[in-house]
Amino acid sequence: MTTFDASTPTDRARTALVRIADSARPEVWIHVRPESDVLADAAAVEQRLAAGETLPLAGTVFAVKDNIDVAGLPTTAACPEFAYVPEASSPAVERLVAAGAVLVGKTNLDQFATGLVGTRSPYGVVRAAHHPDRVSGGSSSGSGAAVGLGLVDFALGTDTAGSGRVPAAFNGVVGIKPTLGLVPTRGVVPACADFDCVTVLAPTVGLAGLAMSIMIGSDPADARSRAWPADVVLAAPQRARVGVPIEAQLGVLSESYRRSFAATVAAAEDAGLDIVRVDIDPLLAAARLLYDGALVAERFDAVGEFVVSRPDAALDPTVAAIVRGSARPSAHEFVRDAGALVAAKHYAAELFADVDVLLLPTTTEHPLVDDVLADPVEINRRLGTFTNFCNLLDLASVAVPAPGDPGESFGVMTVAPAFGDQVALDVAARIVVGDTAVVAPGEGILLAVFGAHLRGQPLHHQLEALGARFERAVATTDDYLMVRLDSEPPKPGLVRVSDGGAGRSLPGELYRISRAGLGSFLAALPEPMALTAMTLVDGTRAVGFTCTPAAAATGVDITEFGGWRAFLAGVPA
Repeated sequence: MTTFDASTPTDRARTALVRIADSARPEVWIHVRPESDVLADAAAVEQRLAAGETLPLAGTVFAVKDNIDVAGLPTTAACPEFAYVPEASSPAVERLVAAGAVLVGKTNLDQFATGLVGTRSPYGVVRAAHHPDRVSGGSSSGSGAAVGLGLVDFALGTDTAGSGRVPAAFNGVVGIKPTLGLVPTRGVVPACADFDCVTVLAPTVGLAGLAMSIMIGSDPADARSRAWPADVVLAAPQRARVGVPIEAQLGVLSESYRRSFAATVAAAEDAGLDIVRVDIDPLLAAARLLYDGALVAERFDAVGEFVVSRPDAALDPTVAAIVRGSARPSAHEFVRDAGALVAAKHYAAELFADVDVLLLPTTTEHPLVDDVLADPVEINRRLGTFTNFCNLLDLASVAVPAPGDPGESFGVMTVAPAFGDQVALDVAARIVVGDTAVVAPGEGILLAVFGAHLRGQPLHHQLEALGARFERAVATTDDYLMVRLDSEPPKPGLVRVSDGGAGRSLPGELYRISRAGLGSFLAALPEPMALTAMTLVDGTRAVGFTCTPAAAATGVDITEFGGWRAFLAGVPA
């Protein structure tokens, strides 16, 4: 369970405001809310708690990148002349506030979310949290720094080409980039509308995952929003297959980053992950389409008219050049590049048929601020080498910090197919050896198992193959018998006895499995096994394994052992 360092929401809010004032990092922020407004929201959270509401984010404060709408606060996208005041907050913000989080302000960004460096803003260059001579990464520069500096518990960013993951790496925090559409983008100033997503940055996998789980959910008013599919994978395999680029594709890394990545891969293998070398060249080629191809036209569609019509605005010259240039591609060039994406998606699908996730360096180097100011385009281009293709190919990703050389920050990211968000999160958590979280807590169906599907038993692999997630140890009510069936491999059958029968409570394990997974399970279930509704001893309703009364009558009654594992050990309870 994630805990927060404050006795009350008001205490936490006061602490955050003091830290912000004392930090001497004004470039992180575009707008800090008045203390009275922040404390009023914190008091409202306390009142809701006192009334009995369950608020999973109570006691947290957060910040929002200033291209995401918050009702009553200006949205600038880091361009003062572009500012407007929305009447409604984006769904992501609304859901976090409803869960008890208190908003303290809006953060700086690379203007119009165009950049991976954090230097492209009239509100100031955002420096890395722990290495202020180096860039914070963009475009969610202020959000990454705010979390890295400990000014807020978590922050929202956006990610089109890596804007939520590069700042995570440079500020030593976790960044979750979900599958496109899982978090609605209504109320977000678009960068490339078809490839934008809302991200979360937090100090731990657990808190990042909790916030992400609250933001996820389709939005009837957002045509691009999506819901979890019926076959969503709810857990990574215990020994996940992890694809790592072949050595030649790591040549773009700085020497220190190459050493750090090699050390992280070795640590992942030591942690029990199965490392496989893979060729990602078609993915890297797709990455170049976002800015070097015709797909950049989406930038012009987003903010091009404003940039062209307002030469008097405080436009970052690099951003303005990119946006103006995005008007040049022709329709046939756009169609050509869209076709190239189809081919790259096909390659990615084949790649993920062999591995569960990719493990990649989040970016290529941690540049000095002065170097980026001297070369604002080429360094930025390199930084997106491994991030640019993810949204183009509809992939999910989780960025986590990893040990690096002194004087710079380093990070890696896991990448999974669309809706493989939980797999990416589980594997990332194993790499950082920290806590984890569930990003689809309400999805799937609870399934109780009591024999050959228990962990360590011969049929457990069937649950892993269907992406089932272990929830906890459970037990039946005290009206069940267990019999040993004549089967291969050996397995028990449960049968509920009538009132007054000689049953007992029997131990098992509870899993959450997707609806499609349960259907596949049921279709392959051999006689005399059955899946039926049952109520467990703690009152939980689940689907559980039983057998027919006729099979139970011919089986060997082993109820006295008190469970399948005890029977295999030959120790009656």
